[in-house]
Amino acid sequence: MMKQILTLLFSLSLLPCSFAADATRPNIVVILCDDLGQGDPQSYNPESKIPTPNIDRLAAQGMRFTDAHTPSSVCTPTRYSTLTGRYCWRGELKKGVLWNGWANALIEEDRPTIASMLKPYDYTSIAVGKWHLGWNWKSKTDKKITARHHPADAVDYDSKVERGPGALGFDYSYLIPASLDMAPYLWLVNDKALAAPTAKTEGSKHRRQNGGGFWRAGPMQPDFDFYGVLPTSTQAAVKFIHDQGLAQKAGERKPFFLYLPLASPHTPWVPNKAFQDTTQVGWYGDFVAETDWAVGRVLEALDRNELAENTIVVFTSDNGSHWPEGDIAKWDHDANNGWRGQKADIHEGGHRVPFVVRWPGVIESGSVSDQTICLTDLYATFAEVVGHELGDNEGEDSVSLMPILKGQVSEPIREAVVHHSLRGMFAIRKGDWKLILGLGSGGFTKVDTKPAKQLGLQGQLYNLKDDPQEKNNLWKEKPEIVAELTALLEKYKAEGHSR
Repeated sequence: MMKQILTLLFSLSLLPCSFAADATRPNIVVILCDDLGQGDPQSYNPESKIPTPNIDRLAAQGMRFTDAHTPSSVCTPTRYSTLTGRYCWRGELKKGVLWNGWANALIEEDRPTIASMLKPYDYTSIAVGKWHLGWNWKSKTDKKITARHHPADAVDYDSKVERGPGALGFDYSYLIPASLDMAPYLWLVNDKALAAPTAKTEGSKHRRQNGGGFWRAGPMQPDFDFYGVLPTSTQAAVKFIHDQGLAQKAGERKPFFLYLPLASPHTPWVPNKAFQDTTQVGWYGDFVAETDWAVGRVLEALDRNELAENTIVVFTSDNGSHWPEGDIAKWDHDANNGWRGQKADIHEGGHRVPFVVRWPGVIESGSVSDQTICLTDLYATFAEVVGHELGDNEGEDSVSLMPILKGQVSEPIREAVVHHSLRGMFAIRKGDWKLILGLGSGGFTKVDTKPAKQLGLQGQLYNLKDDPQEKNNLWKEKPEIVAELTALLEKYKAEGHSR
């Protein structure tokens, strides 16, 4: 771990600074948690048994959204959509996720990202934490390295990956390839492996089965430490912020975009000793507490370096918590805040997430918005911040949040939001109405669909105002709503955009 941190500090010191074209432009920090539920932070759920003082501080200083959604109820497609402002199902990934760290690049070669969009406006961009969007490893043979074909003697770990963060507008990156439970277990610095995965782990069972924290067997960097990933990612972000503070004091300020996709509290649940047994929700709760600590370290770094007043901070999650009903009963903690379902599901618990934005001097402290929004909206929001006009082939499903953040609008800014489950089940939300094109959860939660089929139901329709827990299926009672929302979804698919 110490070797990794020393390498990190040295690498960060090589990051160049330059004079800003416009020193008034705000810095941007996006903290994207992995599998954090809306019911975990106490600012969203006063009955949460997990102390989250730093997330709560952010909410008290900014705007808390109650109806924010991820475009997918699993991680890879949400990450694609967050960076591009485009629904992932419009591309090659129609369901599921990238299942290991050898998967090829998912973001298209000519697809703009937040980082590449900000580059002409003199932003320095950095990605730290978990990538899980694929990149192209170089091969020592004539065969292409893929998620299914990656023999140990074929992957060239000494060369930079292609179509990684560096090709997508990021000036610097310090990342693990995929989820913390997916091989290969190693760090890449600026698109190159810090060390080849010459060691191997046999894997581990889930904490629910009294294991050491679930991760899959596979090759591993010799000094890779599962417990060290969160603190190392945090240290990288803090060091970057510190360097930007020094540059500002030296009169060399350049606005920056820090994309911090944390690998927590996704499995494996590996809280460090200082956080173990600090909550009433076992290993998961303790890992959430350490995630909150990481948020606090970032906020502290902004304060210490006198950057907070001119920095937009966004805090959110890539999907709902992987927290089935058995865990709710066992721990008396509802990680998904009473919404039906969990991670991977098409129901609200799968994609309704915490979403907080702080921007001193612009956003009213302690404000709350009930607007229906989506993580795709970050692209158009940041574009408006820098005065960038969206082209026809960028941010196709992104709507700027600026009118909400400035308190200038009360009417809905979005016509509708499209949801997508692990298995590729679609839903569309317009106002109070949510249409699901299929039966069951479309994800992890097992649902007996036989009664619905016997009634001749082909999908699900809920009025979330009257029925927030999605218990009363109105598919047959409201055929006109079913027809309207089905047609709107088909329109979005056919036209290639929804804004």
